[in-house]
Amino acid sequence: MRTLVIGDVHSGLRALEQLLERAKVSTTDHLIFLGDYVDAWSTAVETVDFLMELQKSHNCTFIRGNHDELCREWLLTKKENPQWLAHGGAATRDSYLAAQRENWNKHLEFYAGLQNYYLDNDNRLYLHAGYTNLKGVEYEYFDQLFYWDRTLWELARALDPKLTQTDSTYPKRLTHYREVFIGHTPLSKTSTAIPQQGANVWNVDTGAAFKGPLTIMDVETKEFWQSDPVYTLYPDEPGRN
Repeated sequence: MRTLVIGDVHSGLRALEQLLERAKVSTTDHLIFLGDYVDAWSTAVETVDFLMELQKSHNCTFIRGNHDELCREWLLTKKENPQWLAHGGAATRDSYLAAQRENWNKHLEFYAGLQNYYLDNDNRLYLHAGYTNLKGVEYEYFDQLFYWDRTLWELARALDPKLTQTDSTYPKRLTHYREVFIGHTPLSKTSTAIPQQGANVWNVDTGAAFKGPLTIMDVETKEFWQSDPVYTLYPDEPGRN
């Protein structure tokens, strides 16, 4: 069984379908999605429908992303958030307004069931964005940081690679897990990128909402597969570009 981690989808269903085929995903694989299932491309409703069907036949873990929470808030309140609309939410709103209202309740159940983080049996941590507590995720004060924080990746990128976990200045929050897998911060908005590592943190958000592809990676071997740049699969749409 492979454990495969998938970066931010951002409504790119066409890319996701292409990616699962290229990685030859089977029902023996564990698929861990890092969140942000919506906001960017026009197939938001179809993407969530696909994921809900996928979990019936495959072993899936769905992590909560900040865009998923923004969408859920709009579905519940109908209050339009200008920041959300400007960052991909307009396409998601239009997708839902064109869908049957019965879909909304099913999707609200899906969003409510998302996990803030997942820790596997090999002490690998998966979450959308980050955490700040020096003792680790179980001690985090504010759940929103799991899907909004950017300081974890900033820290990992800035860390001197010569430091080891035994050094007194090594960040305490990185010592609790074998590896950490995140999305949230696109590695590039203008071109194709590949997953990057900083310390023991792996970022697999390769900019599917912008000019990049969608990525899936085997957490054990670090082999990865990518879709075509997602914008090429939605040629008449701006995405978040």
